[in-house]
Amino acid sequence: MAIDMNLVKQLRERSSVGFADCKSALEEAKGDLEKAYEILRKKGIAKLSKRSDKTSEHGWIGTYLHNGQLLGLAIVMSETDFVSQGKDFQEFAKELAMQVASQNPTYIKIEDVPADVLAKEKAIYVEEVKKTGKPQNIAEKIAEGKLSKFYEEVVLMEQPWIKDNSKKIKDLYNEMLAKLGEKIVISRIERITVS
Repeated sequence: MAIDMNLVKQLRERSSVGFADCKSALEEAKGDLEKAYEILRKKGIAKLSKRSDKTSEHGWIGTYLHNGQLLGLAIVMSETDFVSQGKDFQEFAKELAMQVASQNPTYIKIEDVPADVLAKEKAIYVEEVKKTGKPQNIAEKIAEGKLSKFYEEVVLMEQPWIKDNSKKIKDLYNEMLAKLGEKIVISRIERITVS
């Protein structure tokens, strides 16, 4: 199938991926721009998983100050100084800082939630469900489902993005991984208020 060079150019501008990879993705997607973009994203994330041993030594502190009363802060690290000095990377750090200021997450990812906190939340949900007369095994399953709502409240990566709640922060993060082509790590978040 002959691929329209304008499509290759559009995909390249959108994804920041090389010409040959864009052309190949468009061929695989039979000329469908959206499918080709998804293919590139998946390949980019797959490549990055192979780089998990790389260290993230460069970074940017994203900040968002609201009315001089509330500060959101996000420290994001990258493998190279080149990436950390890029506009996309810095904008991503600022978006995270804005999210932190607005939604006040306690943890960055689910794995950061301490086991005792998780056990306590689950026990509360199980007791709530048992009061409705459901047996223990059913209450346990319902409690697991309720934990996803808890994660949306306290875990940054699980929160709906404040600018587009059809996406979670982890979707935004994965898009950034695919776009930048290197490992990035959100190493710290903080929300500071005047009082």
